Amino acid sequence: LSQAEIIDPAVKGTLNVLKSCVKSATVKRVIVTSSAAALFFTGKPMNQDSVVDETWFSDPMICQERKIWYQLSKTLAEIAAWDFAKENGVDMVTIHPGLVIGPFLQPSLSFSVEVILNLVNGNKSSPLSHFSVVDVRDVAEAHIKAFETPSASGRYCLVESSVPLSQVLGILHKLYPTLPLSDKCGEVDIMNLPGFGVSKEKAEGLGIKFIPLEESLKDTVECLKEKEFLLF
Repeated sequence: LSQAEIIDPAVKGTLNVLKSCVKSATVKRVIVTSSAAALFFTGKPMNQDSVVDETWFSDPMICQERKIWYQLSKTLAEIAAWDFAKENGVDMVTIHPGLVIGPFLQPSLSFSVEVILNLVNGNKSSPLSHFSVVDVRDVAEAHIKAFETPSASGRYCLVESSVPLSQVLGILHKLYPTLPLSDKCGEVDIMNLPGFGVSKEKAEGLGIKFIPLEESLKDTVECLKEKEFLLF
C-alpha cells in the first residue's frame, strides 16, 4: 500500500466517526483505538532503562523520514482526533495497544498473529527484534472499562510485556519443544527500536489485569491449530 492509501483512511476515517458522534445526541464518550505506534517514535534516545508512558508522542517527522507509514498514520490520526475532540468538546479516550496476539475470531490472519505463526513454522525471519505485546482480550476489556468508568480520561498504553525476540522464542520452545522455531530476525527490523519498557500503571488503574505473555502465546498457537493454520 502507498503512503496515501494508509494515511488518508486512518485520518479521514477517524474524523468522520468523530463528526458523526458530535451530531448524535446520545453519544457520551468516544473510545478511539490507536496504537503503541503513536507513542514509540519520539526521536529521543531509548535503551533498556527507558519506560514509555502516556506522555510519549511519536513525532510525525521521524515516522516520515523512516518511511514507516503505518506508524505515521496512527500518529497523525491521533493528533487529528485530539484536535477535533478539544475543538468540539468531545469526551474522548484513546487506547494504545502494542502487538496484539491471543485467540482470534476472523478467518484471516492479522499482521501480529502472522508474526507468531511464522516464528512457530520456522520458515520466515521475524520482522521484529523486540516485541511489545498485549492480549486481544485485554484490549477488548480496556475499551469496555474506558467506556464504563466515568473517571477514565486521556490516553492508555496497553502492553503486557516488552521483550526481545529471544525471550518470545524461549517461551515458545518451552511450550512446544518439538517445533522448528525460526530464530532469525530479518535484515530490516521494521520497528528498529532497542529494548525498552512500557508503563502499565495507568491501565492497571483502570482495572486491567494483564494476561501473561506465556498464556497469550499459548492461546495464539492453540487458536492457529484449531483454525488449521498450523498442523502439528
